[in-house]
Amino acid sequence: MTRNNEPTRRERKTSLESTIEQQRVDILLAAERWQDASAPLEHGWRLIRHYRTPALTLGGFMLWPLLRRPGKALKFGRHLVFGALALKRARKLLPGRR
Repeated sequence: MTRNNEPTRRERKTSLESTIEQQRVDILLAAERWQDASAPLEHGWRLIRHYRTPALTLGGFMLWPLLRRPGKALKFGRHLVFGALALKRARKLLPGRR
């Protein structure tokens, strides 16, 4: 150190280099933890991408009758909505869990 208690250029450089090296180690550890945490998501995404074409094909075949006769789907949708509302009201009327 100099007379004014200021670090010399070499001391500052050494300090900065050690700080940079520690930051590099921290980044490497954080990247490894991030990859470990996201591994299940990556596996699921690869699985979805693998079966995407067959799923779209099957969905198209399932939608074909619906496109030919949309009235049945609308009727089913109304029954589904009515059933959901009836279930919701029944839960409100019955004592117990809410």
